[in-house]
Amino acid sequence: MHKVVTRQAQSLTPAELRTENQLLREQLEELLNQAHRNQRIMLRHQTFDLQLIGASSFRELIENIFSTLAKTSDLDIVTLTLIDPKSSLRRILLDLNIDLTEFPHLLFVQTEFELGQLRQHLRKPVLGRYEDDLHGRMFAECRTKPSSVAAVPLIRQNKLIGCLSLGSYHTNRFAPSMATDFIEHMASIIAICLENVINNERLTYIGLTDPLTGVSNRRHIEQRKLEEIGRARRQQYGIVAMYLDIDFFKQINDKHGHQGGDDVLREVASRIKAELRLSDTLGRFGGEEFVVLLINTSQQHAVQVAERIRASIANKPFLLSMGGFCKCTISIGIATLPAVKNVGDIEGVAREMVARADSALYEAKSKGRNQVRCAS
Repeated sequence: MHKVVTRQAQSLTPAELRTENQLLREQLEELLNQAHRNQRIMLRHQTFDLQLIGASSFRELIENIFSTLAKTSDLDIVTLTLIDPKSSLRRILLDLNIDLTEFPHLLFVQTEFELGQLRQHLRKPVLGRYEDDLHGRMFAECRTKPSSVAAVPLIRQNKLIGCLSLGSYHTNRFAPSMATDFIEHMASIIAICLENVINNERLTYIGLTDPLTGVSNRRHIEQRKLEEIGRARRQQYGIVAMYLDIDFFKQINDKHGHQGGDDVLREVASRIKAELRLSDTLGRFGGEEFVVLLINTSQQHAVQVAERIRASIANKPFLLSMGGFCKCTISIGIATLPAVKNVGDIEGVAREMVARADSALYEAKSKGRNQVRCAS
């Protein structure tokens, strides 16, 4: 072989040899440049992996996925769809004061069936051209749809927990024939990190939750009052506080025992929550008392919500775990904080708002119970 190459080289003219050498140098330089590019890409992705692993909160992890991943992988669109049965994760995040409207590309479905046709293929990454029937749900919030897509399943314990969707405006960026080893590696890290931060947020939530009813405890509702009043002040909208108290609760305990009383408290909390939006906050203030914060709400709307709550409790007897039924009613006081009145010390404003709701509750009690009253 050496002799063949030598004879071929000997047959070239000096000019041709110089051209051949120049070509070889250019090819070698391109190979070296490609090796350097690959090394830089690898380092960027290693840095991204470390950022994911180091994320200590849901917010930090999601921000890394949407911003850092897009830059690291030169993507035009990144969306994340999480499977959230009964909206429990969304409620926890909202209770922890994580504003989900900050993340329009973070989507939630209650079951994998809501993923449509795509769910049938989500055991491995699905790469190819964008199809509205197949990918439309994942990119519903995007004005400009991608040209090619990688739909990457997020799996933990052999269970689909979500789908990471990578979009590019270039038609050939994601082709069905492409290798998916790297994408699968990235998806496994993201799935593990999601599981970890969600579990951490759940632990935090437990510390802020009333163990009997599953709603916020007093410490959390006090904290949320200040946060929500501050946000309402910045964004110039009204906020409403409801003070709710179960009527004749001592009689329920005396007649049905403490187990019966606990059953009623749990069911009352459940019926109140059923009438609220995800953005609203419900907390057990103590004993048989509850407080609700209605966000961006007028007094008229708050009265409608309160009447629905009152009727839902009064109109349907409570099934007790020890057998039998129990009737129950609730009294509700409402205090509105319009944007124009939201001035001064926030703690003072919060105390005054709840005090007015408490006064309205006292009026409802004194006027016969099982009714809604508004503070003047």
